[in-house]
Amino acid sequence: MSGLREELAAALAWARQRSTVLTISVDDADLVAQHSPLMSPLVWDLAHIGNQEELWLVRDVGGREPVRHDIDDLYDAFRHPRRTRPALPLLGPDETRRYVDEVRDKTWDILDASTFRGSRLVEDGFVFAMIAQHEQQHDETMLATHQLRLGRPVLTAEPVPSAVAAGDPGEVVVPAGEFDMGTSSDPWALDNERPGHRVFVDAFAIDTVPVTNGDYAVFVAETGSEAPQFWIDDGCGNWWRRRFGVLEPVPPDEPVVHVSWFEASAYARWAGKRLPTEAEWEKAARWDPVTGRSRRYPWGDDPPGPEHANLGQRHLSPAPVGAYPDGASPLGVQQLIGDVWEWTSSPFTGYPGFAAFPYREYSEVFFGGDYRVLRGGSFGTDPIACRGTFRNWDHPVRRQIFAGFRCARDL
Repeated sequence: MSGLREELAAALAWARQRSTVLTISVDDADLVAQHSPLMSPLVWDLAHIGNQEELWLVRDVGGREPVRHDIDDLYDAFRHPRRTRPALPLLGPDETRRYVDEVRDKTWDILDASTFRGSRLVEDGFVFAMIAQHEQQHDETMLATHQLRLGRPVLTAEPVPSAVAAGDPGEVVVPAGEFDMGTSSDPWALDNERPGHRVFVDAFAIDTVPVTNGDYAVFVAETGSEAPQFWIDDGCGNWWRRRFGVLEPVPPDEPVVHVSWFEASAYARWAGKRLPTEAEWEKAARWDPVTGRSRRYPWGDDPPGPEHANLGQRHLSPAPVGAYPDGASPLGVQQLIGDVWEWTSSPFTGYPGFAAFPYREYSEVFFGGDYRVLRGGSFGTDPIACRGTFRNWDHPVRRQIFAGFRCARDL
């Protein structure tokens, strides 16, 4: 069990390191400010991260006394819409930091004592991994808040790699047939990824790379459609973008980002195509035509490395198409993982045999609305919260998330 314990400890520590970077990079005024009514103040996200860790690890798994029994309501995401959270009597920045540190100290003791046996919640370290995934998901949300924040640049990262393979838009044909969608065996998969099940998909064609900024600029010019969020027209036929406080020319060969589902759908229709269904996206990403099995990732079952995908805030933008040939699927579809979340045409719902675990509010309460599924992760998604079965969802009008798309078509 020592290997599992060390893996979980590393995942929790890395998530906290990232949360710290995202919150110490701005002053207290920025931490408590609401930079968009679509987003929480950064200080709310940080305290919510600590509160979820306290509820699940300190109180439930650890059986310890509450660290702060008086703040559960304040940091319940279902009780208070994001736009109203600044008006709540939230913990201040210093108090929030002390709180999350105290919770984490108790978590280390509970992790050290765990046998990872006795209940489904702790088996294979699921609940510890769930908390690490939860923190990383909020880290991506905080990164999106940073993009909405006005002011001087405060975040830094390595430049994106150059394209090393042909990134010309093309398509591959995915033959008709069944494949294994979702998972019943991945120990850290969340409830909406389960259970694994066989799905028949008709033959279709899918683009080998995501739609690029250059592609989308042509669409905007020819249709008069609105440009992606954060694009600025200089009046001389050139597009610029504001990226985490930096004003720079829009790179034509990077996947377009910050477009809504409606905009992605409109582009696909203009191009004579459509958005892929969720099942089509997953088959293109995971299905190996030689073995007939579904891989954990497009390149295989090994976890993502820097040669496979643009993940984990290693960079602060998508990489050019063709930058990750080692991450291609068996059919040759590139950059399915990382760079930009990809809109699909599918509504968010449970798989056949779905069972909520460990609580309904993670997935089930979102079924049946107008939510659309996104797949693949973005440059702001950590590897622990991104795999070939991972499902994200959002309202189709949302543009502030790191979302792009690729197109598909019927045969």
